[in-house]
Formats: sequence, structure tokens, C-alpha cells
Amino acid sequence: MQHEVSPESYKDLVLFLATAGIVAPLFKRLKINPILGYLLAGVILGPFGLGRFIPYAPWLDYVTVDNPDEIAQLAEFGVVFLLFMIGLELSWERLRLMRKWVFGLGAVQVIGCSLALGGGAMLLGQEPVAALTIGAALTLSSTAIAVPVLAERRRLHSEAGRATFSVLLFQDLAVAPILITLAILGRGHGSFQVKDLLALAPAALGLGAIVLVGRLALRPMLKSVAKAKSEEMFMAACLLVIIGAGLVSALSGLSMALGAFVAGILLAETEYRHEVEVKIEPFKGLLLSLFFVSLGIRLDLSLLAAQPVAILATAVGLMLLKTAVVFVGGLAMGLNRRAAIEAGLILAAGGEFAFVLLDKAIDAEVVSRPLGQAVLVSATLTMFLIPALAALGGYLGRKSAPLPISEAPPSTPREPDRVGPEPAGQVLVIGYGRVGKLVGDMLGRHALTWIAVERDARLVEQGRRNGDRIYYGDASRIELLERCGLATAKAVVVTMDAFEVAEAVVAAARGARPDVPIVVRARDAHHAARLYELGATDAVPETIEASLQLSEAVLVDIGVPMGLVIASIHERRDEYRKKLNRPDALGGRRRRLRDAAL
Repeated sequence: MQHEVSPESYKDLVLFLATAGIVAPLFKRLKINPILGYLLAGVILGPFGLGRFIPYAPWLDYVTVDNPDEIAQLAEFGVVFLLFMIGLELSWERLRLMRKWVFGLGAVQVIGCSLALGGGAMLLGQEPVAALTIGAALTLSSTAIAVPVLAERRRLHSEAGRATFSVLLFQDLAVAPILITLAILGRGHGSFQVKDLLALAPAALGLGAIVLVGRLALRPMLKSVAKAKSEEMFMAACLLVIIGAGLVSALSGLSMALGAFVAGILLAETEYRHEVEVKIEPFKGLLLSLFFVSLGIRLDLSLLAAQPVAILATAVGLMLLKTAVVFVGGLAMGLNRRAAIEAGLILAAGGEFAFVLLDKAIDAEVVSRPLGQAVLVSATLTMFLIPALAALGGYLGRKSAPLPISEAPPSTPREPDRVGPEPAGQVLVIGYGRVGKLVGDMLGRHALTWIAVERDARLVEQGRRNGDRIYYGDASRIELLERCGLATAKAVVVTMDAFEVAEAVVAAARGARPDVPIVVRARDAHHAARLYELGATDAVPETIEASLQLSEAVLVDIGVPMGLVIASIHERRDEYRKKLNRPDALGGRRRRLRDAAL
């Protein structure tokens, strides 16, 4: 018998979608970080916001969230997808190079802040186990908020941004050992034995399984799906990789986010990296928005009203202490003062994993529920301040501008660098068939770096086998072009014989980069004129070029001097170009501007 679904079952989902549709545009127009909007919306829509007034105004039930726990479970995927995307922008080699900053500065921050915060809690009368648990929970900062804020402010590749990311990465790696330690302490009422270290074995086996299966199966699976040329199947495969790795990690006692992060690293240096990024970005954005809403929902403002001095003092003390530890640790590791203070301010607030750790501690009766809830309110209040702290840190570290890796002085932390966008100044070759290969070969002969995008998985595999930098994906989407370095590309060459797709690529590239030269392969004169209308700098019609080359060959063979032949061919080519690239076309207007500049 089929059960009828009540419309009320979808109320929370509709509320969230309405919030996302209103908050993001409104806060962007007000030039306020949308993260604050989602947090505030969660506070308002939650049971501790408008939900408190339902007994007095029953109609408020229609605009408040009924099941915050269910939303919190789904919202956790926001952090999972975020860590996966971060992993995609790393590689094993870069992760190895980052070890000094991850396991150096990161360890200093986690151990130093945990001991300092735990010591402060003990001075306030807490038992040692409860005090260290609270210290460990408050030590962890918010990856889900700090990374997007840094990216939005374009500080992610600065000296402070790279140091911040290294610390956040170590914190994510430390969550699993902390959780396991809490479980052991809770089971043993604070006692600890060497044999309890065996509890870490499943975690190590789980990570090993993810790496092994990823190394052996990820590339063949995505290759098989790519050959099917199905957008839906490729998206399903991407979701399977993320959720599958996360579940294996969770079953091993680790966090789902850490498993997704490892899966992202495994995919980072494959030809499918940018296409996966484009597919997953919408899921990450939507789920992260839900995550921020869920954090606001869990903020019990009544505790703030009941214990304002204690909660506010905890929040202020937390930020001051974490800033001081990171600042001192950063200076000791070689950061300059501006970068150290900026990193300290960004990492000063609490984080999302405080909810996970304190919930586990409360369930294990390591921390009392009233104390745990009060600490969570303090941590959440500091999370509201992360955008403001990042702005203050950016202001203080403004003169600490990001440097290319090749130009960074020895004193700067060169290791913790993310792959991020493709290197600047490359030529972007769209299509890697016979024509694209020849274009790449000629660019290489002139010592020009290039990157190719191809939709045929077999051609991508062949190019990768030859050592060329080629990515799989549909270049007609501006998101993929941007991931492949369109913003800094020296030129774009479109070589595909799928001429409708070529038109879409030209339109997308010209809309994003009005200044970049775009050279396109055209079918004939009519198609070339259409490409000029869309903004191509030069369109090369196959029929016209073939006729000009035939003419050149026959003229030379019958004895006409080579210099005269070449001059006449160039003259005729220019006549065709002027005829096809009309002054009123977008390409014509660009050519006039370029000629005037010269």
C-alpha cells in the first residue's frame, strides 16, 4: 500500500530553499558575506528563535524548522564536499611539501591551544578529562567558513592564507584521534592504557583502503563513464566517489570529511579534475549554505541571556588565546609579523567540529550537558565573527601580498601551496584532435606553455600518456574554462570540428575575457563570419585556407618567385578576413581597437 506524503513533510526543505533564494542575493547586494546571512537565518528559523513564540502565535509553526537534527545530518555533507574540493586542489607531492607547515605549525596550534584552553578550564574548576575535552573542541577552527572567506577575499594564496590552510588541514587530520581518545576516556572513566592504541588500527586500515582502491580504480572508473558521454552518469560517479570514500572513512572511526579529502587528493592530478570540480561545485555551495543554517538553528539564545558574562568572556578569551598561540607559533616557524597576526585572527574562532566533539563528550558523560551547551554557544558566537576577523587580518596583512612560488623568498612558507588555478600565461587549446595536437606541437616549438581541454576520453588518455597537460571536460561551459585558467590565459585556440560547440566556446570565452585573443577553426566563410560576430579575433576557414595553400603550391611549382607568392597569399588572406570580419561585428570592433593600440 502506498503511503501518501503530507506537504508538511517538505516544509523544512521549502524553508531552506526560500532562505537560500533570499539571503544570498540580499547580502551580496549589501556587500555583506552571505555566511552571516545563513547563520542569522538559522537563528531566526530555529526552535530557539521564532520557535519559542509558537505557543503565543501558532502560525509561526509554518515558518520555523521542525526537525533540526535531520537538517544537521544532511548539513554535515557540506563540510564533506568542501574537504573534497580542497583535496582536488592538492596533490600528493604538494601535500608532502606541506608537511613542515601542516605537522609543524598545525601541531603547535592544536597542542598548544588544547593545553592552554584545557588549563584554563581546570583553573575554573573542571575535572582534567572534561577540561582537556573542552580545550580540544574549542581548539578546532572552522574550515567550512574560513576557507570560503579567504577565497572570497583572494587571500587564500597569500603567506597567511597558506599557513592558515595548513593549520586547518592538521586540525581535520586530528579530529579522528581526538574522537577515538574521547571514546577511550569515556569508556575508562578517564583512565588510559597502551592497549587502547589498538583502537586506531581501524582508522589506519580505512585510510589505507581508500588510498589503495583510489589508486587502482578511480581513474579507470571515470574513464569508463567519460566514454559513455553521459552528463548524468559522470555526476553520479562523482557523488559515488565522495560519499563512498566518506562512508568508508566513517566506518573506520574517522570523519566522512577526511575520507572525502583523501579522495579529492587522489583525483587531483588526473585528467578529470576540472570536470569533477564543475560537477560538484553546485552541491558544495548548496550543502554548505544548509550547514551554516543548521549552525544558527542550534544556537540557544536563552543560554546567552541566562549566562551573558560567562559565555561572552569564554568567547573573548577563546579568540585572544588562539590568536596569541598562532601568532607566536607562526613567528617561530618563520612567518612575518603581518602574516602571523592575520593567520591568528582567521583561526581565532571556534569551528564546526566543536559540535561533533562536544556531542560525543556529552554522550560519553565526559562533559556535563549544561556546560557543553554553554561552550557551544560561545563557539558559535565566535564563528559569526570570522568574516570580520578575516577582514581585520587582511587589513593588517595587506602588505603581505601573495607571491608566485618561483619568486617567493626563502623566508616565506613556500610549501603550503594549493594547486588552485592553472599557472598564468598559458595558451588554452580547446580540442585535442589532429588539429589541436599540431597547434600544441607548434606552441611547444616556440617554448610557449599550453593546456588543452578535450571531451573525448580516449584522446585525453593518449595526450596524458605523451606527457601533455590535458583535461577532460566540456569547454563550452564557462565554469570549466575558468578552472582551466581562462582568467590568465595568453590566448585561446579553438580547434574542434564540432562547430556549434566552437561557437559556444567563443561566446563564453569572449564574455569572460574581452581582451584575450581567440583564434578559431571555421568550416567555411559563412561560419567564419558567424564566429567573428561572436567575438573571435581570427577565424580560419578550412575551405579558404585549403585553396590558398593549393594556390601557393602550384605557383611555386610553375616557377613564380617564392617571395611574390607568399606576399600575394598574405594579401589575399587579409582581403578575405576584412570581408568576413565586418566592422560592425564584435570581432571587427576588437580588431579596430587592437590596431589603434598598436
